[in-house]
Amino acid sequence: MTGSYRAPEISHRFVLDMVRAADRDRFLAALFAPEPARRGLLALLAFDHELARTRTVTREPMLARIRLEWWREAVAEAAGAAKPRAQPIVESLSEIARRHCLTAEGLTALIDAREEEIEGPLDVLRAGQALADLQLDVLAVRDAATRDAARAIGAAWLMGEGPERDALLAEARAQRSGIDAAALPILLPALALGKPMGPWRTPLAYWWAARRGRY
Repeated sequence: MTGSYRAPEISHRFVLDMVRAADRDRFLAALFAPEPARRGLLALLAFDHELARTRTVTREPMLARIRLEWWREAVAEAAGAAKPRAQPIVESLSEIARRHCLTAEGLTALIDAREEEIEGPLDVLRAGQALADLQLDVLAVRDAATRDAARAIGAAWLMGEGPERDALLAEARAQRSGIDAAALPILLPALALGKPMGPWRTPLAYWWAARRGRY
């Protein structure tokens, strides 16, 4: 049974510590998800962070592609039935992929999107949407309005300030009356793309927005 795999607790802890250090705003938002979905969101954020690091780990395109090929093999194992390779993110990802029925194709879509960044600009729409789709699967959210909002915020997160990002955020917020509240842990980071917030204000802003169903 594929869903029976359980990653070592030390792997989950590694993922938690990594995301908290590397992606604090989305880490805080993920904490609003109940377990085990929270672990799933953190594993996906850690996975995305590792893929994003490819361009800084090596500047040689061939080596970067080899690194991403390693991840393609790893996610095929993660979504399968065999024991995954002994790497903390892979182990954590394997547990949540099998629990939430994430497919190798869905995980590979994020790798493929990040591969474009090796020799050119990142397609932020493709990358943001690929991650959002995986996160929605973990949260068991399927409706179109929530998917559109999550995809827009996922893409906006990868953009710098400007009218395109503002338009995506406006598009996401236009869906607020019809979204599934279960998706708030991946929608709340939109707040961090507005006015700058201090480290203590962010969790309070998320908490208040979550109570009101806002983002």
